[in-house]
Amino acid sequence: MRILLVGEYSRLHNSLKEGLTALGHEVTLVGSGDGFKKFPVDIPLERGYTSSWKKKLKLSILKLTGIDISEKSLRNHFTKLKPQLSGYDVVQLINESSFNTTPSLELEIAQYLKEHNKNLFLLSCGTDHISVTHAFTDELPYTIATPYKEGKLTKTSFAPALKYLAPAYKRLHTALYKLVDGVIATDLDYHFPLKDHRLYKGLIPNPINVDKILKQEIAFTYPITIFHGINRNNYYKKGNDLFEQALAIISNKYNEKVNIITTENLPYDEYITAYNKAHIVLDQVYAHDQGYNALESMAKGKVVFTGAGPHFKAQYQLDKTVAIDATPDVNEIVANLEKLIASPALLEEISENAHHFIKTHHHYTKVAQQYLKTWQAT
Repeated sequence: MRILLVGEYSRLHNSLKEGLTALGHEVTLVGSGDGFKKFPVDIPLERGYTSSWKKKLKLSILKLTGIDISEKSLRNHFTKLKPQLSGYDVVQLINESSFNTTPSLELEIAQYLKEHNKNLFLLSCGTDHISVTHAFTDELPYTIATPYKEGKLTKTSFAPALKYLAPAYKRLHTALYKLVDGVIATDLDYHFPLKDHRLYKGLIPNPINVDKILKQEIAFTYPITIFHGINRNNYYKKGNDLFEQALAIISNKYNEKVNIITTENLPYDEYITAYNKAHIVLDQVYAHDQGYNALESMAKGKVVFTGAGPHFKAQYQLDKTVAIDATPDVNEIVANLEKLIASPALLEEISENAHHFIKTHHHYTKVAQQYLKTWQAT
């Protein structure tokens, strides 16, 4: 099959491409590389005007004239690339806003891709209209909207998610759902909002290239190393404030038994180097499944505090602990850390379980086969 993957989010499409290519398919990835993360793409398609001074210029022109020159730049670039974006058996969009541009241009690109290729699929991955809308309901005990509803986040800081509730993004959502042949969720946090929708094709786990991300053999002896990576832009969104409160308690009680590594706003490579030393990784609160940082940590044999509660265990029919469910309860986080600190043998057992879970459910070629089956069944 000839497959075009559009956009990137936390390396999902790169990992999927590796799986599909290993199975003998021709795969092209177009996009910006997920912004500053700069993941590889085959066909770069970027907004432009994203550097500091160019962004200021863009905003000045927008304020004076109402013209978004980055949208114009992206449209011109897209027009030149049209011949390279035609004739595929399957096209898959990473998100409702794959290029992080205006809703009108997102739709324009999607319409072209639909008209000039056989099938068009959409991932629910990252925030979108349906997942953000669902986050403000009471179906789940907590969601990504919880810190905003509790007043920890301002409208400005939560704007990247709130924008999907705006009329223009709701219209984009409605138009895309009329256009695409199916929608696929990448984890449980996107599955819940979609589960009864007629276009929903099911949950396909995030692919992890276990041939590149290898299990690390480390001794499970004292001191137990706990890694907490903080991105200040997502401090409350990820529950870093709760992890910090828990670590303060642990540090006071178990100073001789633990080594706590806390890092802030590190580039990806430095972040990975720091957490390679860890037994335990504190990933995020408010989730019901794992994101890419958690999955890669689990592949390496880390014991990860992340979304891993009853819904997750039921989804994968688990009878062993593969990760620690991080709820927005400091006392519970502390209690779970204390159990692990008290038993290096338990830590080692969960480490093995985590690695095995990734190889069983997230292996990149197995996941690629699930995508192929879903695309071909439509």
